[in-house]
Amino acid sequence: MAKLSGFPELLPADRAVELAVVDALRHVFELHGFANVETRAVEPVETLLRKGEIDKEVYVVRRIHDDASVEVGSRSDALALHFDLTVPFARYVVENAGKLAFPFRRYQVQKVWRGERPQQGRFREFTQADIDIVGDGTLPFHADVEVARVMAEALAAVSRVLGAGPDDPSWFTLQVSNRKVLEGFYRGLGVAEPTAVMQVVDKLDKLPGERILELLAETGLDDDSARACLALAEISTEDTSFVERVRALDVQHPLLDEGLDELATVVAACADVEGVRVTADLRIARGLDYYTGTVFETRMTGQEQLGSVCSGGRYDELASDGRRTYPGVGISLGLSRLLVPLVANGLTSSRPVPSAVLVAVTDEESRAASDALAQRLRRRGIPTEVSSAAQKFGKQIRTAERRGIPYVLFPGEPPSVKDIRTGDQVDVDPDTWTPPAADLTPTVVGLGHHSKETTP
Repeated sequence: MAKLSGFPELLPADRAVELAVVDALRHVFELHGFANVETRAVEPVETLLRKGEIDKEVYVVRRIHDDASVEVGSRSDALALHFDLTVPFARYVVENAGKLAFPFRRYQVQKVWRGERPQQGRFREFTQADIDIVGDGTLPFHADVEVARVMAEALAAVSRVLGAGPDDPSWFTLQVSNRKVLEGFYRGLGVAEPTAVMQVVDKLDKLPGERILELLAETGLDDDSARACLALAEISTEDTSFVERVRALDVQHPLLDEGLDELATVVAACADVEGVRVTADLRIARGLDYYTGTVFETRMTGQEQLGSVCSGGRYDELASDGRRTYPGVGISLGLSRLLVPLVANGLTSSRPVPSAVLVAVTDEESRAASDALAQRLRRRGIPTEVSSAAQKFGKQIRTAERRGIPYVLFPGEPPSVKDIRTGDQVDVDPDTWTPPAADLTPTVVGLGHHSKETTP
């Protein structure tokens, strides 16, 4: 049977890498007090299509016995698989507002589905990891700072899992901008429709500067204003020096001042996070009009063709029930988008099983004794399995080799352990012996980076 395009499936050794990344993310998120939630896989079609942005990418859910002649749009009970985690989360907040403590901090790691054309880094089924802080009526700006800091730490943790050492360049660059900077700058120039200009500037990573100038002219900007907008978009720094460079463009507006202060605060707050590059990048606009302040995008070193693998921002109306409004700030990491290409290029784990030890079986009559030895190791947290067949010990050792298990424990008085990689064998006490920490869990290998433990 042919594989279904756009629905990636990982082999066990590769799935171990994905689980290690999820564990690292969860560790960082929970250190900062984010609670985990999981929302249902389906939402009403009308909820998903409310903004009318990707109506052709939604997978509709229909029972096999439903009348296929009835148009989905004519049914008030029509359901579809969610295409992101933000829309379901907004609904979740409104429905559970009376039971949540605000500001509510959540993280979520789940599958999502989009019916778009599969291509590199884009899938029809994929996993996202989101964090958000949501307020009831108001949300202080320091939430923007915290989300940026948390995701910077999370990206650094992912880099370490994927193999980056202290002397390696960061795997990720978190690019931060602020819609107030852009809108204030454009309004200072006298631009009547700042959103139209933002949508053009947001294409700068795909189009050359001269083409951007042409598109800006089509929005009604004169040449001087268009070139000023392009000059702003070309400012990128790893510190707060961007403020002076923007000031040097000699544009004045109160909203610009507010945005520069906010962006400088975010960048400064992330300056001491090791293992990730954080830049103020004023080409980042995020074309969607519901962003109102801080915005994020993320590029992965060596995989720039994938575009942003982690994005989000501040939205002052995440959700509303007509009486109360819930502003929020959040960011979403595309796990499948960043991992599947790396796996295809050779990134994997050192073994396809979690087992660190294989307990040999002398004969079937003594299997219970081998099972008991395995339990003594498991009680101390050592992943252990028992040989499936009481073959000659040489064959059982070869079984361990095929499965990537580094140690074989032989029953006896006393039992002995063999490191099958070196051939060393020593007598041990199963109640005190533990494999080295580096062997307890699979390690990430491939792509020429240092192997690292897959636990955070």
